[in-house]
Amino acid sequence: MSAPLTDLPAEPVVRRSPALMVAFVVGLGLIGFQLWLLFSPQQPLVERPVHLVFALVLLFLYKPLTTPRLPRWLRLGIDGLLVAGSLAVLGYYITGFERLTTRMENVSPVFTLDIVSGALLVGLLLEGARRAVGMVLVYVLAVFIAYAFWGNVLPGSLQFRGFGIEAATEITTMTTAGVLGVTTSTSVSFVFYFILFGAFYAAVGGGQLFIDLAIRAAGRATGGTAKAAIIGSSLMGSISGSAVANVVSTGVFTIPLMRRTGVPAHRAAGIEAIASTGGQLMPPIMGVAAFIMAELLGMPYAQIALAGLIPAVAFYLALLLVVDLMARRDGIRPLTAEEVAETDSILPRLHLIVPPLILIGLLISGYSAAYSAVIASAACLVVPFARRQTWITWTNVKEALVDAPRQAAEVAVPIASIGIVIAVAVQSNLALKFAGSLLSLSEGSIYASLMLAMVGCIVMGMGLPTVAAYIIGAVLFVPAIEDLGISSLAAHFFIFYYCVLSMVTPPVALASFAAAGVGKTSAVKTSISAFGLSLVAFFVPFAFVFDPCVLAQGSAGQVVFAALSLLVSTALWAVAFGGWAGRPLGWGTRLPIGISGLVAVIAPSGSVPWIAALALGWALVVAVALLARRNGDDPIPNPAE
Repeated sequence: MSAPLTDLPAEPVVRRSPALMVAFVVGLGLIGFQLWLLFSPQQPLVERPVHLVFALVLLFLYKPLTTPRLPRWLRLGIDGLLVAGSLAVLGYYITGFERLTTRMENVSPVFTLDIVSGALLVGLLLEGARRAVGMVLVYVLAVFIAYAFWGNVLPGSLQFRGFGIEAATEITTMTTAGVLGVTTSTSVSFVFYFILFGAFYAAVGGGQLFIDLAIRAAGRATGGTAKAAIIGSSLMGSISGSAVANVVSTGVFTIPLMRRTGVPAHRAAGIEAIASTGGQLMPPIMGVAAFIMAELLGMPYAQIALAGLIPAVAFYLALLLVVDLMARRDGIRPLTAEEVAETDSILPRLHLIVPPLILIGLLISGYSAAYSAVIASAACLVVPFARRQTWITWTNVKEALVDAPRQAAEVAVPIASIGIVIAVAVQSNLALKFAGSLLSLSEGSIYASLMLAMVGCIVMGMGLPTVAAYIIGAVLFVPAIEDLGISSLAAHFFIFYYCVLSMVTPPVALASFAAAGVGKTSAVKTSISAFGLSLVAFFVPFAFVFDPCVLAQGSAGQVVFAALSLLVSTALWAVAFGGWAGRPLGWGTRLPIGISGLVAVIAPSGSVPWIAALALGWALVVAVALLARRNGDDPIPNPAE
C-alpha cells in the first residue's frame, strides 16, 4: 500500500545545545513580555527597545555565525559579544528612559553615550539583517547610511547638505521616528501576535488540514493537484504571511503531488511559488507588510483586510482558471478516487478549523488584531481536545513555543533596520525629491508614472523580503502616486501588490528559488513559470487605482459591480494565458483575447473601453468554443469520472 498523500517528511532531529536551550528560555521571555503588553501597554521607548533586543538576542542564538574559516571558539565568542552588545543597548534605553522621553528633538544635546549606543544598535541591526535575510538588505541600508552623511556630494535634485553624527544618531536611534518607529511599533503591536497564532495553528495540524481539505475539494477536478496546491497554499500562506516559509512548508508535499499527475517539475514548482506568494494578498491575515500598511495609513487592520479581499479573490480565481485550462490543453490528469482516499479523513479533524474562525469573528466584531490573535492562539490549545484523534502533546506545544519567537525575531530585526531608511528619506526630503523626479520623468502621465513605480517596486523587491521592499517603496513611490490624485489606500495597495509579486519576478525571485530547491528543478525555468502565472494578477493594481470600489470603497452596489467586473475581466485575461477554449488556442487567437482582457482589467468598470474589450474578448472565446464543439473536438478526458 502506498504512503498517504499527506505524509510530510519527518523533521530532522536537531541536537540540543546550550545556545538553543538559552534561546528557548529567551523566547518564552519574549512571549511573556508580549502578553504582558497586551494588558499593560508601556511607553514606546520602553516596549520597543525591549522587543527589539529580545529579537536580536534570539536571532544571534538561532542563527549563529557559521563562517568556516574561523575557529569555533572565535565564532562563539563573536556571537557572545553580539548578545552582550544587545543587552548593553537595552541597558542604555532602560536607564536613559526619562531623559529620552522628555528631551526636545533638535534642541537637547546629544551625548557621547548616545552616539556610541546608537552606533552599536545600528551595527547590531546590520548584522542581524544579514543573518535574517542576507546581504541585499544590508547593501540597501549601507546606501542610505552613506546618503545621510555624504548626500552633499551628489549632483542634481538628490543633493542635500548631509547630517552630522549627532543629527544622524538623533533621527535614527533616539526618537520614535527611526529604528524604534513605525516598523518596530508594528512588530510589537501586530506582527508578533499573528506569528504566534500561525505557529500554534501549524503545530496542532492546521496546515495539514488545509492541504487535505484542498485535495478533497479539488483533487478529482481537471488539474486537480495544481488546484489543491493553490487552495492549500493560499490558506496556509494567509496565516504564515511569508512566501518563502510557505513554499518550504507546503511545497514538500504539493510539488511531488503535482508531478505525480504529470505536471512538469518546473511548472509544479512555479505553481507552488505563486500560490504561496499570493497568500500575502489574501485576507484575513495577509502578510507582515499589510500590518505595516495599516500603521502607515492609521487605519484599523480589519479595514485593510476588507479592502484587499476583492483583488485577492480575483487573483486566485484567475490562477485556478489558468491551471484548469493548462491541464485541459496539456492533458494533465486529475487524482483518482483511490488517490484522494489516501488522505486522512477530514471529519474527525474538522473542528481544527475553529481557531481561524474565532480569529476572523473577533476581527469582524471590532476587537483589536492583537487580542484576536491571542485568543485564537489560546483556542489552538483547547480545540484539539474535542476529539481523541487530534489531542496534542507537550511536543506540539514546545514546537510552537520555539517557532513563534524565532519567526518573530527573523521579522522584527529586518523591519526595524528599515527604520533607518525611513528616517533618512524623510529627514532629508529624499521621498519628496524622488516623487518630483518620478513625475518629471513621466511628464505628468498617470500611466507612465504608475508603470515607473511598478518597475521600481519589482526591481527593488528582487532579493528583499516583501515587507522590506514595501516599506521602502511606500516611502519613495507613494507620495508621487498620491500627487497624481490617487487615494492613499489605493497608492499603498498598488506598491504592496508589486512588492509581493517581486517574489516571483526574475532574475532574483526568492519564492521561486525556494520552490525550485524543494522540487529539485531548474531555478530559471521555475522563475519563468511562476512569473508567467503571476501575470494573471500583474495588472490588477491598475484596476483599483482607477476604481476605488475594487478596494471596497463605495456603496454596496458599487462594490458588488466592481467585484463582478474585475472577476470577468481577469477571467478573460486568464483564458489567454491558459490557451484553451474547447480546443487549444493559437497565438493568433490568444493575442487579441489577451489584449482585450488587459484593457478590461485596466479600464474603469462601466466605461466604453471596458465594455468594448469585454464584448470583443468574450465573443472570441465563445466563438472558438462553439466552433470546437461543432467540429466535435473532444475535451480532455477525466480518468476520475
